Amino acid sequence: MKIDGADVEDTYAEAFDGLFCRLIVTAEDGKRLKQAVYSATALPSTVFGEAEGGVEAWLGADETPDGRRGAVIQLWVNHGREGPAVLEREVSKRIRQGILVVPTTRVFNALDSEDRLDIMDGVGHCGDGYETVERRFHREMINIPIMMGEFLIERSLGFSKGVMGGNIWIFCDSEAAALRAGDRAVEAVAGVSGAVTPFDVCSAGSKVETNFPEIGPTTNHPYCPSLRDRVADSMVPSGVVSIPEIVINGVSLDVVKKAMREVIYAVKDLKGVVKISAGNFGGKLGRHMIYLKDLLK
Repeated sequence: MKIDGADVEDTYAEAFDGLFCRLIVTAEDGKRLKQAVYSATALPSTVFGEAEGGVEAWLGADETPDGRRGAVIQLWVNHGREGPAVLEREVSKRIRQGILVVPTTRVFNALDSEDRLDIMDGVGHCGDGYETVERRFHREMINIPIMMGEFLIERSLGFSKGVMGGNIWIFCDSEAAALRAGDRAVEAVAGVSGAVTPFDVCSAGSKVETNFPEIGPTTNHPYCPSLRDRVADSMVPSGVVSIPEIVINGVSLDVVKKAMREVIYAVKDLKGVVKISAGNFGGKLGRHMIYLKDLLK
């Protein structure tokens, strides 16, 4: 397929259901805010039954409950019968270790949902029994006394089902072109409300089968440009030297589709982009098949 002369492969991205929390993090200054947000959303680990996250938007002081600069973040786990319990465990861990320990930070719920996590056990009891529940900023907040003042977190955090793993692959003729295209793609997703890129620009797409299952998914060797002359099943076209993957999670399937479409249109005219495609697992992992041809209509 072609769009304005750019090659788009007739394939699909395979996505799957997940559970997510949507939070507002605030701080007194940009340095502390970025430290907390990046710490809490770093290290995607859902393949190991843990969590992954991303930054949805940066907020001005007039957009947050406490009148300070902030950010909207999402934290995700795989969907399943134990999903809510896993989500509570993983969200609590990332808040404790990534946000609470950063001076001046606060956490607020940013998702209107009937499904809720009571965060007292997982985070509130970091106060070791000295924590209190107070009405602050028109919300029920847990006040945890810490050595640098207090850490405030909204007690009830909403969670919901969304879609994980939508993706776009960008075949490029140089590493420089791949970095430009990847950054442009991430910027495009940032403009879609409700979508995040948990890996930012991902340099290593994976596959289901592996020779080393103890370490999880391994390199998708048919799509490694450096292996083009070493493997019989290489799928890397001549002239392609780098293939960034943009992984997208979103609060709904429509949001993921919109973000994927925005990526395609954002990178299609960039110099060095040879082809646009997507990754899938032959229907083995996810129930959502997002065909690229449908995004171009």
